[in-house]
Amino acid sequence: MKALILTIFMLVSIFFYHVDGQTRKQGLSMAERVQQLTDMSNKKAVLRFNGNKFREYIKATPRNYSVIVMFTAMAPQRQCVVCRHASDEFTIVANSFRYSQGYSNKLFFAVVDFDEGSDVFQMLRLNTAPVFIHFPPKGKPKNADTMDISRIGFSAEAIAKWIAERTDIQIRVFRPPNYSGTLALIVLFALVAGFLYLRRNNLDFLYNKNMWGMGSLFFCFAMVSGQMWNHIRGPPFVHKGQNGQIMYVHGSSQDAAVVLGIILLTEAARGKGDPKKRKILAIVGLVLLSVFFSLLLSVFRTKTQGYPYSFLFK
Repeated sequence: MKALILTIFMLVSIFFYHVDGQTRKQGLSMAERVQQLTDMSNKKAVLRFNGNKFREYIKATPRNYSVIVMFTAMAPQRQCVVCRHASDEFTIVANSFRYSQGYSNKLFFAVVDFDEGSDVFQMLRLNTAPVFIHFPPKGKPKNADTMDISRIGFSAEAIAKWIAERTDIQIRVFRPPNYSGTLALIVLFALVAGFLYLRRNNLDFLYNKNMWGMGSLFFCFAMVSGQMWNHIRGPPFVHKGQNGQIMYVHGSSQDAAVVLGIILLTEAARGKGDPKKRKILAIVGLVLLSVFFSLLLSVFRTKTQGYPYSFLFK
C-alpha cells in the first residue's frame, strides 16, 4: 500500500513539473506582459532592456501595444557624445507622455545599450547609434518605423512628432524649466548697471565711436555665425552625406562667397589706390558674385520645382 501511494505521489509530481516546464517555455501571456510593463513604466518612464527582456517584451507575440526603442551606446569607452544628447531628449519625451492626460498602456519607451544587448544589435543589423525604432503591435517594423535623425534630428519635439505619425498618439513635450538664460541676463544687467553707477561722473566713453563700432561689428558677426544658423534651423548633430559617410559640418549653400564678391566690388569702386589693383579686385569680385549666385539659383531650382530663372548654371 505504501509503495502504491509513493508511486502515485511521484507520478503526480512529474506531471506538475512537466506542466510547469511547458508553461515556462510558452512565456508570459499578453496580459502579464502588459501588466509588468505598466508597473515598470510607473516607476521609470524609460525601461532598460537587455537581450532577454527585448525578446520577452518586444519580439514576443501577440502584442496590443507599441514600443519605441532607442538603441544606444552610453558606455564611456564608446565615446558617443551624441548618444547622451539623444538620451536626454528621449527621456523628456517619455516623461512628457508619462505625466500627460493621454497616458495609457498602449505605448512604452525602452532603451537597449550595445554593451547590454549586442545580440539585439546583431539581430537587427544595426552598426550605428543612436537609432530610434518603433515596434508596432502587429507585424514587423517598416522602413518608416526607423526615425531618420539625419533629416529631422532627434530633439524631443521631433521625436514626439514622429511618434504621432507612427502611432496616432499625440505627446505634448514638457521640458524641465531652465533658468540659466534668465539668470545670465540678470547678472549681465547688474554688471552693466554697477559699472555705469561707478562711472556716473565720467560717461564720456558712451560717445566713443570706436567702442560702438566694435560692438556693432561683434553683433553682426554673431548674427551671421554658424551658431545662429544652428539656433534657427535646429539641425542634427551629425548627418549622412551623399555617399553615406557621417558629416559633422552641414553642407549649406555658399552664400558667404556672394557677400565676399559684393565687398570686393565695393572696395574696387570706392578705393583710391593703384588702378590695376582696383581692376583685379573688381574682376575677382564680379567672378565670385556671378558664379556663386548662379550656384545658389541652381540649388534653389533643384529644391523648388518649376522655378523658371537661372543664370550661368541650370
